[in-house]
Amino acid sequence: MIISIASGKGGTGKTTVATNLSHSLGKQVTILDCDVEEPNSHLFLNPNITDRQNVIAPIPEIDESKCTYCKRCMEICRFGAIAVVGKKVLTFPELCHSCGGCKAICPEDAIEEKDRILGVIETGFINPGSTDSGSLDSTTDNGDNIKFAHGLMDIGQVMAPPIIKQVRTHAAQEGVTIIDAPPGTSCPVIAAMKGADFILLVTEPTPFGLHDLTLAVETVKILGIPHGLVINRAGMGNDDVKKYAQQEKIPILMEIPFDRRIATAYSKGELIISCLPEYKKKFLQMYDQIKALVAQRRQVR
Repeated sequence: MIISIASGKGGTGKTTVATNLSHSLGKQVTILDCDVEEPNSHLFLNPNITDRQNVIAPIPEIDESKCTYCKRCMEICRFGAIAVVGKKVLTFPELCHSCGGCKAICPEDAIEEKDRILGVIETGFINPGSTDSGSLDSTTDNGDNIKFAHGLMDIGQVMAPPIIKQVRTHAAQEGVTIIDAPPGTSCPVIAAMKGADFILLVTEPTPFGLHDLTLAVETVKILGIPHGLVINRAGMGNDDVKKYAQQEKIPILMEIPFDRRIATAYSKGELIISCLPEYKKKFLQMYDQIKALVAQRRQVR
């Protein structure tokens, strides 16, 4: 099962939920941090990184000795990555979606492709035997460890979805895969949520939280994926989020209180279940509810 943890805005607690849920489940769990612009799951999980691979995307390179400046490459590119100005061809690699259309359509065979590095994928594992993030320093994957992967987009790059798709190739064939999605409702978020079995939306009980939650819910509805809600920092705002959830028939699966002990643990890069062990049971109960909702959805289909 793939559970994607998302939110309409940053700072709601997605990573808090993702890391604590993965650690609570322990064995046969894979956690993928798809917030490739600013990944931070590793700060709480301290994974042992065992492999690094570049994410490569092809971009066009023009041989102007062959080019007749027919503009067919410019006309086929929907993203403006190629411009023909008089007797000059300009390319804009940051806009290129690496579709290969320009190379395929060029009548003079004047376009070749070269590699562009978008970022890097790091993979490794975490020892679930301890909730102390400072002690997760095992150097051997014994098969019972939590599998980990995250993407790091290079500075200056703007194409997050190809990196997210590469991170998602590390989803487990068995067990549970937990995806820490980017915030918002744009293309990177869709890339992190599409194909998931369940979307766990994390919000806070504030006007800003409610506004962005409504946007996230509309996005999830379009994807047609079952979803539920976690209210983080419960007690700090009002009941508008609960009223909205009731109105939209979105189950509230967990509430994490506005608690100084939790904030202190977060500031130290520690898990909630490390400082408040009773929360492990709550995360496991939430997972049981998710399983039931997914099973119910499959029966309806």
